[in-house]
Amino acid sequence: MGADSAEAVFDAATLRALGEVCDLVSTEALHDFTTAHAVLAEVEVLVTGWGCPPLTAAVLAEAPRLRAVVHTGGSVRDLVTPACWDRGVVVSSAAAANALPVAEYTLAMILLTGKRVLERARHHRLERRADDWLRTPKTIGNHGRTIGVLSASMIGRRVVDLLRPFDFHVLLHDPFVTEGAVPGVELVGLRELFTRSDLVSVHTPLLPETRGLVSRELIAAMPPDAVLLNTARGAVVDQDALTEAVRDKRIRAVLDVTDPEVLPPDHPLWDLDDVLITPHLAGSQGNEWRRLADTAVAEVGRWGRGEEFAHPVRRELFGQLA
Repeated sequence: MGADSAEAVFDAATLRALGEVCDLVSTEALHDFTTAHAVLAEVEVLVTGWGCPPLTAAVLAEAPRLRAVVHTGGSVRDLVTPACWDRGVVVSSAAAANALPVAEYTLAMILLTGKRVLERARHHRLERRADDWLRTPKTIGNHGRTIGVLSASMIGRRVVDLLRPFDFHVLLHDPFVTEGAVPGVELVGLRELFTRSDLVSVHTPLLPETRGLVSRELIAAMPPDAVLLNTARGAVVDQDALTEAVRDKRIRAVLDVTDPEVLPPDHPLWDLDDVLITPHLAGSQGNEWRRLADTAVAEVGRWGRGEEFAHPVRRELFGQLA
């Protein structure tokens, strides 16, 4: 894995815990498979993280005993290759553990945008006087708000779960979900999701068929003052169309991801009042890395006891984790 991710996730306590459920070939993280021949030759389970190079046929040739991969990140799309599946390597991912903080961020932003907290706080800082709360527009608030969830991915489903206690009507679009598969939501078509939702939360993985999925047409179909919330990938959204819609004050946006990941300093989105841009912070950070580490240790323990992984990645689904 990458040096930074290894240091963040695998502290001394985690390495001790890992050493209690397996024999560690090395306590030093591997950052380059080309110089790790001796270590790879002994490895049966490889614990990986962000920045890990792909497990190509050449790498697997150096690791004849490798039978399992425990990934401390989410998607394994750039890590696991067909050669892994062909050998029969079993794979586990911490996508479920990483889904929780993203869903928590999403819930927080849904509630904050409903009350227009950030804009009203900025206005209050400038005005520095009492607010006439009895004159609050009826468009502000979270009572009976319609929330659209785009994609019943692992994160999308977790968002739906977190929304259950609140007074929201939840719409869901996912072409692979059947009626009743996700309780408490109304399944709708893609365009209907955008025309009816006060906020659309994007949880679609970036695949060739989803690039630009949130098109100019769909953005234009959103109700006035609706919110587009994106914690998936920036390229899922037509960013030019979104920029125009926010600049024209037709909709608002909360973006934890953009395309590119960091926008150029002169990009107009930086200076628009009706957009909040955060630096891809929704996923696991800080003390939330402990959840990823604990998940990995538990999975290695299961494998060592001859048990199935609690969070397996199936070959037919491995590219869709998000």
